[in-house]
Amino acid sequence: MPVPQTEDWRAIAAGFQERWNFPNCVGAIDGKHVVIQAPANSGSLYFNYKSTHSLVLLAVVDAQYLFRVVDVGGFGRSSDGGSLRNSAFGEGLRDGSLQLPPDTVIPGAERLGLLPHVLVGDEAFPLLDNLLRPFPGRQLTRERRLFNYRLSRARLVVECAFGILGSQWRMFRRVITTSPEVTELCVKATCVLHNFLRRKTIPSRTPVVAESSDEAPTLRDAPMMGSNNATRRIADPSN
Repeated sequence: MPVPQTEDWRAIAAGFQERWNFPNCVGAIDGKHVVIQAPANSGSLYFNYKSTHSLVLLAVVDAQYLFRVVDVGGFGRSSDGGSLRNSAFGEGLRDGSLQLPPDTVIPGAERLGLLPHVLVGDEAFPLLDNLLRPFPGRQLTRERRLFNYRLSRARLVVECAFGILGSQWRMFRRVITTSPEVTELCVKATCVLHNFLRRKTIPSRTPVVAESSDEAPTLRDAPMMGSNNATRRIADPSN
């Protein structure tokens, strides 16, 4: 699964604009807990808020329900925001190395000037320059309610992709008893096979990422650690 490049991100953004009416969106991001048997001597590392043991599948999905970036192996006790922060993709998002398209003007909103390309996520994720989450609270203005509706509509594609994945592969409907290392390989394999099957049904006019990974860069591994959720934009750690 090659990491999307600038032109791939542009094609993903065009898909979200066409299908979900959310401009400058390069993917919907979310985490899925893959239930496993507790590894020996693992303590509470894999114990999650659902009172099960799990690995976290963190995924970025495009408008066609294709997995474009996946990170598997986060400890079950970590939140989605923590899994993102401790992943290689999260590092790339923070340091600007993902080769996202440059800021552009959204048609019909020229008064706002140049706006960045963004991922959309739920309340579990932090607010970043290239990652949007819903406005919190209940007493919201009409504009903020409309924004939350549009964001939720675009974000649901990743939850739908997880639903399709679970319906296709029986392993996600039971406790996986293999080691965490083997489980990671199995989850990655199902994501690749999911894309292969989905591309069979996508019209030929839809742009897709080249299958060859020889020339595509990869994201380096990042250490796993605990974290806290953020409700506001995270400041630059270098400041």
